[in-house]
Amino acid sequence: MNYLAHIFLSGENNSVTIGNFIADGIKGKDYKKYPKDIQTGILLHRQIDTYTDSHKTVRQSTKRLHAKYNHYSGVIVDILYDHFLAKNWSKYSDIPLEDYIETFYHSLEKNYELLPARIQKMMPYMITDNWLLSYASIEGITRVLNGMNRRIKNISNMNEAINELEEFYSEFENEFTLFFDDLIIFSKKQLTEISKN
Repeated sequence: MNYLAHIFLSGENNSVTIGNFIADGIKGKDYKKYPKDIQTGILLHRQIDTYTDSHKTVRQSTKRLHAKYNHYSGVIVDILYDHFLAKNWSKYSDIPLEDYIETFYHSLEKNYELLPARIQKMMPYMITDNWLLSYASIEGITRVLNGMNRRIKNISNMNEAINELEEFYSEFENEFTLFFDDLIIFSKKQLTEISKN
């Protein structure tokens, strides 16, 4: 899953949320250098990624893209799924998306010293351009895909996946909804188990 989903699935503990958000930049056992709740978030992130990659509904979505985008199809689906989460946000949370994101950005700024260098560098752009809120629109997703394609030297053509999103919009949305219901249950259970250990 992409940023918004990981943040949402962290529950209400800000430190768990920060851990889940920074987890991609923390390798191997380096997570043990962080405070307990941040460790929980990092471990939760890893469980979510493993579960997502092996879920049959997600595989259905990636299969639609695989011939054209190869191993980037999983990255693209993560981004498309964040679009559907942002678009349908009120189904999953009583807090308006704008307020939820604002609170998260404040938490990032407050915990700046704990963030890996890569995230510290990225954070001002993320907040200024409001990446998380932009996921809710096709234009926002287009910008995200363009940016990611540029970062990997235009070798993936993932910016073109906006065409597949528009062509198979309802299929992707149905797959997201099916999968995300499962993922919410899975994440709550994992969060409880990790916190106990």
